[in-house]
Amino acid sequence: MLAAEIDRPLPRRRVLQAVAGGSLGLTLGGVLRAQSALAATDSPVRTQPSIKSCILVFYYGGPSHLDTYDMKPAGPTEIRGEFRPIDSAVPGLQVCEHLPRMARVMDRCALIRSMHHTNRLHDSASTEALTGRQSPVGDREEFAPIPQFFPCYGAAVSHHNRDRLPEIPHAALPWVFHNVVDTPCQGGGFLGKAFDPFQIIGDPATSSYGNPALRWASGMTRPRMANRRALLRQFEAGASQSVASATMRELRLFYDKAYQLLDSPMVARVLDVEREDPRIRQRYGMIQEQKQAGGNGAERAYGRNLRGQNLLLARRLVEAGVPFVNVYDFKQQGQNWDSHSDNFVQHKSFLLPPADQSLSALIEDLQQRGLLESTLVVAMGEFGRTPKINGNAGRDHWPDCYSVLLAGGGVKGGYVYGASDQRGAYPIEDAVTPADLAATIYWRFGIDPMSEIHDMTGRPWRLAEGRPIRDLFVNG
Repeated sequence: MLAAEIDRPLPRRRVLQAVAGGSLGLTLGGVLRAQSALAATDSPVRTQPSIKSCILVFYYGGPSHLDTYDMKPAGPTEIRGEFRPIDSAVPGLQVCEHLPRMARVMDRCALIRSMHHTNRLHDSASTEALTGRQSPVGDREEFAPIPQFFPCYGAAVSHHNRDRLPEIPHAALPWVFHNVVDTPCQGGGFLGKAFDPFQIIGDPATSSYGNPALRWASGMTRPRMANRRALLRQFEAGASQSVASATMRELRLFYDKAYQLLDSPMVARVLDVEREDPRIRQRYGMIQEQKQAGGNGAERAYGRNLRGQNLLLARRLVEAGVPFVNVYDFKQQGQNWDSHSDNFVQHKSFLLPPADQSLSALIEDLQQRGLLESTLVVAMGEFGRTPKINGNAGRDHWPDCYSVLLAGGGVKGGYVYGASDQRGAYPIEDAVTPADLAATIYWRFGIDPMSEIHDMTGRPWRLAEGRPIRDLFVNG
């Protein structure tokens, strides 16, 4: 639909279809698409927040807890594997020898060694890990698209703070992650697409970032855009006090936000990582891996190149005032962290070195900038790996016990919560669930985990089913 002639009358239904379909020139996808209401108007429950932001680094595929932060050096060979522990900055706390930089910052980190749930497949495990609840369809891979039901953490935080949101309340990068189809745990769920994240796409060839929707449509000019905005205002002004006019008012909020982001110097500035000092970029990891013989060499070539820059961009987003940032570390090295074969080669050569460099850089960078205390960093996968090494020198899926690392946000430095048994197979002390982690994140934001949110039918749900792990924090 062209709108240069704004005085030409149009049927209400056609205008509504045009607006909802994006043909007024803006298609910002999830976060700005008018496919849902802004949410219930019940007043949020607030307490004094302990943090201003959270960076959740999600290692899709499932890192091996036994080869990172919960090693079993006294166990038999088929359990302990090839790696050896090294001392960290915290007396008595050891980590894998291939995490030397993280060893130096463990005095600013806390570990959960007793996380567990029942999902043995990637997508259902990711859903529970990133929403605090199992998917309504149970433990299965999503080989056919299904809608997301429960909101992810960033969406729930944005919904709670919906009356005072910054330009970007919730960001995700560098790709939408999936197995076969998009895993339904990355957006607003029943809260609506208004609370989907601002999706940032990474370009491996240039180590640069952007949002494809933040581009002018082909042939679009500022005068034409102004005409389209005027058309929307004209229609809105003439609409009766009906359901349709209420819909238009709602759509107007989305489009006002879209125009704001298109013209935002902050968004363009934050996404431009070239502005960073090259020494800082190098600290996070700028090394371009050489293609490997055999396997998916192309993915190996760019995996490390973006992995460090993703966390640098997360720091830039937090510094600009973005409350919640998801970094999805999944499209790397072909098989990512899902090490069913060659577990030790994969971890030693491709997975642990860039993760060690980038995560430690993030923690140190946040501290140097005075942001670590107000920023909670959570680093985790959807599950761990089997204690027993399989016949392909790999480890398989293991949700029965695994580790989660937290840094900043007021954690007790060097603190370990919970414990696994001698094989790293099951919790034997202070077992933790994703619901408890969800409650902990909300609590640190000053949000009561017991407060209610409502789905599209009006059914109430408790924000989180677990309890905050207060012992992890100095002011718990």
